[in-house]
Amino acid sequence: MTAELAEDDHVLSLVEALHPTPAVGGLPPDEALETITETETFERGWYASPVGWFGADGDGTFAVAIRSAVATGRRATLFAGNGIVGDSDPDREWDEVQLKYRPVLDALE
Repeated sequence: MTAELAEDDHVLSLVEALHPTPAVGGLPPDEALETITETETFERGWYASPVGWFGADGDGTFAVAIRSAVATGRRATLFAGNGIVGDSDPDREWDEVQLKYRPVLDALE
């Protein structure tokens, strides 16, 4: 998605308004984030963080980091997610997220 703001505003105001996206945070936002906080047993870390750049003029480009990794020394932490809905099958969702990790794991091996 690309956009030009009607007013001379900083790109971070748009990032703040759009984060987290419904795809990674759920709807309605407040209720979904409360459920995520109560049920997830781990920190999301860098998963779904806005990643990008901005210049001194306030223009910039950002994307949602739905797959990422943080490497330190000989250790890497990978981040990915799934679209969990009411009738999701946990085993199938687990298999799907393993596929999402595969490109980074292959590169690290």
